[in-house]
Amino acid sequence: MYDLAIIGGGPAGYTAAELAGKNGLKTVVFEKTALGGVCLNEGCIPTKTLLYSAKVYNTAKDAAKYGVSCDNPTFDLSKIIARKNKVVRKLVAGVRGKMTEAGVETVTGHAEIKSANDNQIEIECNDQVYSAKKLLICAGSEAVIPPIPGIKEADVWTSREALDNKEVPESLVIIGGGVIGIEFASFFNTLGTKVTVVEMMDEILPGMDKELSALLRADLAKKGIEFCLETKVTAVNKEAEKYKVVYDKEGTSYDIEADKILLSVGRRPALTGFGLENLNLETFRNGLKVNEFMQTSQSNIYACGDITGFSLLAHTAVREAEVAVEHILGKSGKMSYKAIPGVVYTSPEIAGVGKTEEILYAEGIRFVINRLPMAYAGRFVAENEQVNGMCKIIEGEDGTILGVHILGNPASEIIVIAGIAIEKGMKAEELKAMVFPHPTVGEIIKETL
Repeated sequence: MYDLAIIGGGPAGYTAAELAGKNGLKTVVFEKTALGGVCLNEGCIPTKTLLYSAKVYNTAKDAAKYGVSCDNPTFDLSKIIARKNKVVRKLVAGVRGKMTEAGVETVTGHAEIKSANDNQIEIECNDQVYSAKKLLICAGSEAVIPPIPGIKEADVWTSREALDNKEVPESLVIIGGGVIGIEFASFFNTLGTKVTVVEMMDEILPGMDKELSALLRADLAKKGIEFCLETKVTAVNKEAEKYKVVYDKEGTSYDIEADKILLSVGRRPALTGFGLENLNLETFRNGLKVNEFMQTSQSNIYACGDITGFSLLAHTAVREAEVAVEHILGKSGKMSYKAIPGVVYTSPEIAGVGKTEEILYAEGIRFVINRLPMAYAGRFVAENEQVNGMCKIIEGEDGTILGVHILGNPASEIIVIAGIAIEKGMKAEELKAMVFPHPTVGEIIKETL
């Protein structure tokens, strides 16, 4: 009998397993493919590895602007993919090592929940039945395939196929202007592909600050990426060696040809295929319903990560896993979604945490916006020849910091400063009183306040 069984070895699953094992809980984790889940094997890590290679290539092309000679730089996509695979293997091995060190049993195979009551859960995997006192479901999410005529027959890419492609397409249509779509648009554009992004909404990156998303789109457009906003794809056809994407804009039908199509319209919780129907758990919206301790409607069953459908981000999943295991261990920490950062690793990067002005308008909350170009940070100017970008800080009427949104490198690294301030309920004057090291790009936060 195990103290804790975990289905899914992604960021939530392996974080929970390590913490549980180190605290003396007899733990088993089931993973059907490879430890690390989608994030490590098909998402966060591999895409960022590719994007960094693109960044290095782009830096080499622009080296003359920095007084450095680098004539005719080239790239080898097969070697970029090989490096990506090496990075993934190294990190997967690291996760496996953590499981061993924590005394966690790892089972590779398709796990299925057979039964559950208040005292025991039974799970079958590889023709063996495992019993546990508590269960943590971290089954993750799956790519959404919309009902577009011809989409299934056209053999389009999802992020999985795009990550392993070893040839640069001359042209690429990306259906969906969310985080994944825009990151791939940036990557392939840097490598010379003619990229067109088709998005149903009136702006890319839904959920991010709209003003900064528009500025990023304008920057990417200058680099040659075309955007079709408020546009609905109505059909996909394959003709000879080309694909044709048919779309509707303002009642008029158009089409565009491309060598490849990348489908990137989002992900949804994976609720089937592992016996969830045997539990009769409550759902909320499109995921499993949980409380502030990550418990489902059955108190000895927890759920973390994308399966809840709330925040499909790896770093959210990690914190949810910590809260769940701490609750199992008798601690009283609660999950807070007050300051979950969102980052898009394009060039330039864009990041945000807390409320956007769109959300505050919708909630009827009065606020004040402070804006400042990134050029006010000396370190930013020193490291970015094309000085653009913006820091945007939103305060409540009493000066409490409600949201921070940054366009410019390295937004992904400095957004954590803002996240801590928002989580702790800091006022602008309190954060401004902090001493920031000089010169750093992070000083832009202090300057903007």
